[in-house]
Amino acid sequence: MLELYRAIADCDPNNNNMVATVLDGDAFGQKALFSDEMLVCETKESGYFSKNGEAVLKAASDKDQFIKGLVTIDGRRIYCDWLGQEIHLVICGAGHVSIPVIQIALMMGCVVTVLEDRPQFADNARRAGATTVICEPFEQGLSHVEGSSNTYFVIVTRGHRYDQTCLDLIARKKHAYIGMIGSRARVGKVKEAVLINGCDKAVLDQLYSPIGLSINADTPVEIGVAIIAEIIEVKNKKMRLSGYSKEILHAILKPEEKTGRNVLATIVARKGSAPRDVGTKMLVTPEGRCIGTIGGGCMESEVLQKAFHMLHSDNEKAQLCHVDMTGADAEEEGMVCGGVIDVLLEVI
Repeated sequence: MLELYRAIADCDPNNNNMVATVLDGDAFGQKALFSDEMLVCETKESGYFSKNGEAVLKAASDKDQFIKGLVTIDGRRIYCDWLGQEIHLVICGAGHVSIPVIQIALMMGCVVTVLEDRPQFADNARRAGATTVICEPFEQGLSHVEGSSNTYFVIVTRGHRYDQTCLDLIARKKHAYIGMIGSRARVGKVKEAVLINGCDKAVLDQLYSPIGLSINADTPVEIGVAIIAEIIEVKNKKMRLSGYSKEILHAILKPEEKTGRNVLATIVARKGSAPRDVGTKMLVTPEGRCIGTIGGGCMESEVLQKAFHMLHSDNEKAQLCHVDMTGADAEEEGMVCGGVIDVLLEVI
């Protein structure tokens, strides 16, 4: 099992990576990692996915068959988790709008890099908690940023000449999103200059500007909320679920720090208004500490009870925990969100 999680940790984030888990039948609990349609690793040698991997990949890539993480192959449910890596948010400029963008992005668990050529403003970004602050001219600073399919660029500099420099360089990098602040006239001039300089028009046509969702934002905080909301919208349009956080993988892959087994809880099915979506994960460590949350409240408490039992049991088989948050009993217990979830519990 650990070999699978080492492979997940080593995945190239630019590939299409998927972890599949059998939820029914005699192969229940078997898992496999696929990367760019290749079987990388499976928990049982020559197991279910060696024989059925091609069919699983085909179904998981079909939007008509892939329904919130689940596909069905010959009557057997397979949970398919398309892995989204951590968002890397790169902010060019550390003015007033940048600060709430930094703070909200950190609450979302993003890695935040800020580029700013003015020391005083760079210090403001550091105080806001940015993961990395590069205080150099934008052209030099962007040379340190590689870009990837999970990199989101936000251009909020103090002037159009800086915008032009940033957009010209960023448009040539791999990215998930490019947003730029400014009036339509200012943005139009910047795009025209960058196009003349040889940038791909197709990339520039995908530029999000004016930046942020249209919510009549006025203050820097409101504009920051609009920017992050747009990034969330773009992120969630991808066919990717939650993946595995660095904290969860670190806890799983550091056996010298463990005194026993872990239990990984993953929401694999959801109906109604449950608080967290399919793919959400929580790791219960040997000492009973939780990394992540699947929604809190009485629902999470019920799952935790089963997880604690598994921590101290000799049985290493995976389990499916069905939690119904509808009806009078659930309301009496304070499960106000409603909905039904299935949680996969796995011993690691």
